[in-house]
Amino acid sequence: MMEKIKVNPPFIKLEQFLKFANVAETGGMAKQMILDGIVHVNGEPCTMRGKKLYHGDQVSVFFEEGTEELLCIAEE
Repeated sequence: MMEKIKVNPPFIKLEQFLKFANVAETGGMAKQMILDGIVHVNGEPCTMRGKKLYHGDQVSVFFEEGTEELLCIAEE
């Protein structure tokens, strides 16, 4: 099941999104997850920490224990 994460600005950077969604405890952890290639945006691997996420973007994080599915939603 995909978890919906509401964000306030029109976009949020991928690294910040992972921390905000509590998928990564720290910025360093988020950076390493992205560089390790376990983070996909809209079905494609993404290694850009500064990738801007907008309303409707889907983020998948592939852990050994399973996959975390997240949906970026713009707060109204």
